[in-house]
Amino acid sequence: MADLVIPEDFCHDQKPVGKTSHGNGENFHWIWGKGNPDGAAFSNEDVKAAYEARGEEQVPLGIHGTTVAVDWDSCVAAGSCMSVCPVQTFQWYRTEQDIPAKDVVGKVFEGTGKTEQDERLDYTDKSQPIREHDCTVCMACQEICPTGAIRIEQANLEWHEKAAGTFVKMTGGGNPHAHD
Repeated sequence: MADLVIPEDFCHDQKPVGKTSHGNGENFHWIWGKGNPDGAAFSNEDVKAAYEARGEEQVPLGIHGTTVAVDWDSCVAAGSCMSVCPVQTFQWYRTEQDIPAKDVVGKVFEGTGKTEQDERLDYTDKSQPIREHDCTVCMACQEICPTGAIRIEQANLEWHEKAAGTFVKMTGGGNPHAHD
């Protein structure tokens, strides 16, 4: 397993820069930070060649997801995460909407993209945690990612909810006490 590139406390010192919504109208995932131009994708020859072939500029993309966090700047489209996920949390975003990765902010995805390891359009594609809400926290994707680009942290659900304004602090009896 590669060392994880996403800090454990990434939510603590960053704010979401946008989100990607799920077509069910209920779920979405945050996009955190301005991105990391030192991520593995920027030095990967397959990724660089694919961007060049498309005539797209490779730019920092940030961390997509909160409890299922994927550093798109370190994702090299290996697809290992898709091969091990028991609930199809991930999809190749370009197989649903073939747009530059920087343009997914604010977009709605139905979750109809391809979910098999070798179904990416090319190496500019990214593993999108479109069904972050279905994650069973089995950790298989985090363990298999060759660049350490995935961090699974169920405790980050509080940060997702705080950013969404839906966080409810629970007291001893389990009753909603206050909104933070």
